[in-house]
Amino acid sequence: MAHSTLRRSPYWSADDVDLDELVALIDRPTATADYPNARTIVDGIVVYDATAIDRDPESDARRDVLGEIAFALSDGPGIVVIRNGVAPDVLDRATAAFHTLIESERHSNHGGGDHFAKAGANDRVWNALEKLAVADPATFVDYYESEAVALASLAWLGPGYQITSQVNVVNPGGDSQSPHRDYHLGFMSEAQVARYPGHVHEMSSRLTLQGAVAHVDMPVETGPTKLLPHSQKYPLGFLAYRHPEVIELFETRFRQPGLTAGDTLFFNPAVFHAAGSNRTTDVRRMANLLQVSSPFGIAMESIDRARISRAVHPELLERRAAGWSSAAIGRVIAAAAQGYAFPTNLDFDPPIDGLAPTSQADLLHEAVFDGWSADRLDAALDAHAHRRHSH
Repeated sequence: MAHSTLRRSPYWSADDVDLDELVALIDRPTATADYPNARTIVDGIVVYDATAIDRDPESDARRDVLGEIAFALSDGPGIVVIRNGVAPDVLDRATAAFHTLIESERHSNHGGGDHFAKAGANDRVWNALEKLAVADPATFVDYYESEAVALASLAWLGPGYQITSQVNVVNPGGDSQSPHRDYHLGFMSEAQVARYPGHVHEMSSRLTLQGAVAHVDMPVETGPTKLLPHSQKYPLGFLAYRHPEVIELFETRFRQPGLTAGDTLFFNPAVFHAAGSNRTTDVRRMANLLQVSSPFGIAMESIDRARISRAVHPELLERRAAGWSSAAIGRVIAAAAQGYAFPTNLDFDPPIDGLAPTSQADLLHEAVFDGWSADRLDAALDAHAHRRHSH
């Protein structure tokens, strides 16, 4: 591999990859002093406890944690675990709902395909976000009220983020993946990646956050995600991860944090990672995989967020009446509705009181806090969608 410290061209090729540079980066230790609010650091991975984090969105203590997580994902190991991210009773309800969806799709011969595994090696539910909301709105609301999901998403992407999710069940005997990076550039061929200038390589990893909610206990023998701390810092990583030397390095240096049901894992999509082998004979390793997208990027899946908004609206009205805080409701709305006002047709949907038109999330927020009827929300969502169409 050629030495690549001095890159005169903004365009890189696989020949520019330098294994020594990557090794120098992953050799850097994770400094405990950088994460005073962490519960612990294990194998260079920063670990928090959701139950110990201040839930007041305006508190200095919570902002400090947001800053630490952002630093960890960018300049630290690139990986954060937040223990106790989803309450056990909520997790059980969501797990049951996901199993029902898996069985339904299996019998209908719909869904379940997986571009990262052999056919039949696992079970997958695409667009699990929308399907859970429609099948069980109450569980959706309780599940995505998760402080852990909101905290990591805000830390990396700021307000207006959009969640997509896919349930993945790796059955006993399921093989591990090859190391890779993720969406956007991580889903392209080497030739396609080389067509993008260097600054886009960096930008790609800042447009999404990868995450997972463990739905079963995941000791190492079940094959939880293998991760290479600090590898997100290597600029040429989207070109490097297919190289045999890099794959060999990954397999000798990866870390594999075990998770307990309800724990959440988040990492920079540029971290080299791979699902591990499920070496058990009786554990179906279920995780809800999250891709959280910047409002300035494009989400991985097509989601009918108006449908989700209609589905969860009655539940949110009940939670509001029961005394849920605006912050708690806001976390659910962030998962349910489109939080970004663009793209739109500005002839019919002009900015109101600012630089951007009303977003779908703004409508759902108003509907919940002003006590709209279902019919009123239906009409507002239809009108909003009509305004955004090109005429």
